[in-house]
Amino acid sequence: MVINEMDRESRKKLFLEVDIYPVTCERLSAGRSDLEVVKEVIKGGARIIQLREKHYSKRKLYYQALRFREITSRAGVLLIINDHLDIALAVGADGVHLGQEDLPIGVARKLAPELLIGASTHSLEQALQAQRDGADYVNIGPIFHTTTKEKAGQALGPETIEGISLHLEIPFTVMGGIKESNLEEVLARGARRVAMVTAITQAKDIAGTVARLRERIKKYQVVRSSTGTPNP
Repeated sequence: MVINEMDRESRKKLFLEVDIYPVTCERLSAGRSDLEVVKEVIKGGARIIQLREKHYSKRKLYYQALRFREITSRAGVLLIINDHLDIALAVGADGVHLGQEDLPIGVARKLAPELLIGASTHSLEQALQAQRDGADYVNIGPIFHTTTKEKAGQALGPETIEGISLHLEIPFTVMGGIKESNLEEVLARGARRVAMVTAITQAKDIAGTVARLRERIKKYQVVRSSTGTPNP
């Protein structure tokens, strides 16, 4: 099946295989283009990538998304577009990731019934509301202090992961200031899908870094599965 012709259920199944969740930011990629970054994260084994460029014009983002769709479709990698549902639909992406100030999840679902819809959440209340509204997954963050997102808000701390995720019936990702040096803190709290920007985009060896991060996450996935603990 061609990845951009999949239905929502097929995309949800692929999302369950995600471990590392790279997010782009060309201005924080050590002089490399987003196209260079996406090719390297795929080499490293990533199963998903989110195209997020807050400073692009909409036209530029559309043409970049077209290139991303071509590359990710060939590799069988899920493509998520940040904020812009219209662009996600126009290029045949697999999903859209919405913030608290973006299009409401329920409206997005009506317009795009077969796409994955992710939602940024910063509290238990927001996460549960996103779940009720029909999100396929939520992101919890920022976990640590981050400078990659304007108005990111106060860091929640890794302990918040357990307090929110225990109430969720849908998968979740975590994001915000997560590096190789503090990765264990979020994994120990139950995170199994970790979204990262600069820890990947500024790495000297992006493919090698992605592969190494995936191995660390997968060790926790195996441990959790062996104990019988649910891992949505």
